[in-house]
Amino acid sequence: MAGNDHHDNHGQSVAAWTGVGILMVAAVVMSWAVVISSTGLFIAGAVLALVGVIAGKVLAMAGFGVQKPGRNQVDSGIS
Repeated sequence: MAGNDHHDNHGQSVAAWTGVGILMVAAVVMSWAVVISSTGLFIAGAVLALVGVIAGKVLAMAGFGVQKPGRNQVDSGIS
């Protein structure tokens, strides 16, 4: 593919990696909570999952997400 300047990064960005990383830890915490039958630990995992979603969105809004086609880096507000 010589001369093809189109690079598709499939969402690989700091925002995506951070959000998914936190969500993976939250899933493990919630899974373990089910195994040991701990409601408090499950709730903590659910809160951690919410933190992961928020962290990913905030980082994307701060410019650490994947650049959408046709948008400037300055125009990185909520769409």
